[in-house]
Amino acid sequence: MLSIGDPAPDFTLSDADGNSVSLSDFKGQKVVLYFYPKDDTPGCTKEACGFRDAQDDYMDVNAVVIGVSPDSEKSHQRFRDKYDLPFLLLADRERQAIEGYDVWKEKNMYGKKYMGVERSTFIIDEDGILLEIMRKVKVDGHVQSVLASLS
Repeated sequence: MLSIGDPAPDFTLSDADGNSVSLSDFKGQKVVLYFYPKDDTPGCTKEACGFRDAQDDYMDVNAVVIGVSPDSEKSHQRFRDKYDLPFLLLADRERQAIEGYDVWKEKNMYGKKYMGVERSTFIIDEDGILLEIMRKVKVDGHVQSVLASLS
């Protein structure tokens, strides 16, 4: 289980355009790494658009926003383009980062149990150390609370 003060687990995943992106590429910047269940669903869209709308505020505090889900590069491309998302969306089909950050959880909807991504956000400092861990995130107010943690 990850704890505040631990090194953030590194990973290399593909972005929406098929480029390889590693967490270690962002040394020297704060990283808001957020995991979400599925592209273009109501909660995930609201969260992504919230990060989009606050992009300048995140840039002001030298923070980059990165979204990760198990969706494909093609799905990320459609999601990014549809909502004009200015940050990276990484495809984690093999659940490398998802499992590394322990966000693959049993979920329950309408009495059915299944495995899926637990909406979670990790704030990582310029040296790659976990500053904050937010699990079971509720979308409303989340973008602002993450920003407050960075300020």
